[in-house]
Amino acid sequence: MRRPGPALRVGLFGVAVTLVGYALFATWLGVHAQLYLDARDRATARATGTVVQDDIGDDSDIRVRWTDAEGHTHLQRFGVYDTDRYGKGEHFPVAYAPGTSRGFPADPDETAREDDLIVPVFLGGAVALPLVWVWIWRGLRFCLTARRPGRPMTARVRFGTHRATFWRGTPTTWLHLTTPDGSARWQRFMWHPVLEGLPDEFPVTAQGSPRRPTVVTLPDGTRLVPLGRPRTAPPSRVHFDDHESVRADLRDAFVLPTGTTARPAPPWWRGALTAALGTAIGVGAGFVMSDGTLIGTIGFALSAATLLTSTWALSAPQP
Repeated sequence: MRRPGPALRVGLFGVAVTLVGYALFATWLGVHAQLYLDARDRATARATGTVVQDDIGDDSDIRVRWTDAEGHTHLQRFGVYDTDRYGKGEHFPVAYAPGTSRGFPADPDETAREDDLIVPVFLGGAVALPLVWVWIWRGLRFCLTARRPGRPMTARVRFGTHRATFWRGTPTTWLHLTTPDGSARWQRFMWHPVLEGLPDEFPVTAQGSPRRPTVVTLPDGTRLVPLGRPRTAPPSRVHFDDHESVRADLRDAFVLPTGTTARPAPPWWRGALTAALGTAIGVGAGFVMSDGTLIGTIGFALSAATLLTSTWALSAPQP
């Protein structure tokens, strides 16, 4: 059985990260939203509190002092939509379950806290769906383009790195394709290890229209997955190595024993670093934007780690 190529493995990894990350994010917030709704449903007792502080934080929360039926006084922060109505010194109706110290807004229209748990689930889905769709579209486009008639061309491999981008220094793989009549274009592809050992120039079969992404079949039958549209000139934001098909590598500075094959390092460690970076960014954002609450901090960490790792996979990582 033929093993899946690196492009397919990266695609499956990207889809899996997006789906698993979103599932964890939605489950985390969904469970806490259900717990909040259940607790609010049990809050059948009523009390009238007094707003002692307003305009708290970016969401303009309020802090209310209220007393339950047993005479215990509580000081609690609430999120509200109608901030003009609940200014300092105003009354605020509180619902609570007898014997507990947790209160809820008695006004059924004040659903700010539960919306903070439910709305991000839908927003996360609106982000996860396009990320998965990009991989589906790449696969469909590759399969459909590979069915089209091929034409002979001459290719040269060019390795480059992005300039002044978020993924600065990320290596990219391009082919400089030349037709028999002399016209040329540039096409970016997902990396494949076969490209590392090709000669300076080699014949290929190109499938697809000149203005659409082209699937290229190498002499050994390997098909490359295109990224983006073909270009008539080298991309201005990519710096290419001086040698057209020889990529500089730190491993070239070492003398290896006879018979040892220097294999490209797998790119997965960069994915792990990206996930760790996303988690750190999410934790920091959670402390700032959710006042350090456990629910908000973990939610931000899950979303940031998933988004950055999914975006990294979409960038077609390579050694």
